[in-house]
Formats: sequence, structure tokens, C-alpha cells
Amino acid sequence: MISTVQPKITAYIIAFNEAQKIAAAVNSVLWADEIIVADSGSTDGMVEIAESLGARVVQVPFKGFGDLRNQAIAACSHDWIFSLDADERCTPEARDEILRVIADPASLDMYWMPRRNFFMGRWIKHSGWYPNYRQPQLFRKGKMSYTMEPVHEGYVPHSDRPVGHLQNPIWQVPFKNLHEVVHKANRYSTLGAEKLTLRGRKGSMGKALTHGLWSFIKHYIFKRGFLDGWPGFIIAFGNFEGTFYRYAKGYEMDQAWKVPETPPLRRP
Repeated sequence: MISTVQPKITAYIIAFNEAQKIAAAVNSVLWADEIIVADSGSTDGMVEIAESLGARVVQVPFKGFGDLRNQAIAACSHDWIFSLDADERCTPEARDEILRVIADPASLDMYWMPRRNFFMGRWIKHSGWYPNYRQPQLFRKGKMSYTMEPVHEGYVPHSDRPVGHLQNPIWQVPFKNLHEVVHKANRYSTLGAEKLTLRGRKGSMGKALTHGLWSFIKHYIFKRGFLDGWPGFIIAFGNFEGTFYRYAKGYEMDQAWKVPETPPLRRP
């Protein structure tokens, strides 16, 4: 006899000091059987907002995004998991598709989720930002984990089955203003420099410039960012900055420069 019990799903959200974004993210997954917010000591009132909407907040000391996501998975109670970031929103169409997938016993174990990005007042159609898959965002618990890189973490499948593709995109609003663009480029380039060090790769100013220029050209030309107008230019330039400073900071870490000691004061 085939069971007619609907499988349950947990939506987890990683967030830190995202008081202005967390309500929209949580509200978009209120259909889930459980909502987990993985936080790392927010101080802007985000925790209270999330809890007031019914989410359960778990505190995870930040040791990199890979570890943070694995800790979030460990806190999830149900057989299916949907991963969301604080700047993402699940649309009704994506919700309906997710519920159809988890209700089907023949479904695969992991699914890619397309994302539509809204930036500088418009939907971005190029620049590498659509459909802009990251790790599989819908998966059965136990069938996927994350690599331990501090940033831009990968995923490790624990299934022999292929990864499926969902058709309906979620929304992402990655930046509310250019201040956030600069702030994220600074934060992620520091984590990226640590990632280079962990991999034993050396940074240099030459690499910083060449990799930065290639990142700009890739997003603006080859990924047709120029068709997105000024937002496309900002996206490409932001990638240049983030990449440039990742390698420059890696070089700085390798050199370990020290401030010269103050010479002893002598009487005239």
C-alpha cells in the first residue's frame, strides 16, 4: 500500500544582521513545516523579528559559510530541506513546484533552483546573474553537505542520482544600495584570501590585476553584462574589485609586513 502522508520540509535561512531583509525571506517560506534561521550573533534585532514570525533561530559561531550551512542542515528536522539566503524570496510558483516535487516518491534527491536578481531598479537578465544557480537548494536530508571553504563553498553529493532542475525561479535582492556592494566585496575578498591560503595558493599584485581584469571582462563581455546597462557595469566592476582585493589581500597575508619599530628617542 502506497503511503499518502505528505513528506515534511524544513526551510533554512542563513543570515547575519539582516533585520531589513529577514521578514521578507521568512514570510516567503511560511508554507514550510519548519523554518530555521542560522545566525552568528546578530545585534540589529534580526533574531527577534525572525522569532516573531515563527522561525527557530540557532546560533552558530561563524567559521566560514561551508560550516555554517552544515550546522544549519544539522538543525533541520524533516526529510526534505530547502535552502534560502536572507536576500532571497521564494515565489508562489517556486513553492508550488517544490511541494509537487517532495510529494512525488519518484523525485530525485537534489535540485538546482534558478534565481532572478533585482538590482538598481531592474531585473538583471545577463551578467551571469540569470538563472544564477548556486548549490542545489532543494534536497533530501542526508543526500548533500557543503565543503568547508570559508566563502563560495561547494557541495558534496551523497547520492548516485543526478541533480534535477526546477523550472520556477526564486527572487534574489542581493543589494539594497551601492554601499552594500562595496561592503560585500570587502568582506568576501577577505574570506576569499583566506580560502587561497587554505589551498596553498600564493597571491601577488600581478595576479590581483590580471584576475581582476579577467573577472570584469568575463561578466561584462562574455556574460553580456553590457546588455544590462549601468547595473551590468556595476556588477562587472564589483567582480573586478572583489577579485582584485582577494588576491591582493592574499599577497598581504603571504608577506606578513610588520610596522617598523620606532627608533629610540635620543636627547639632542
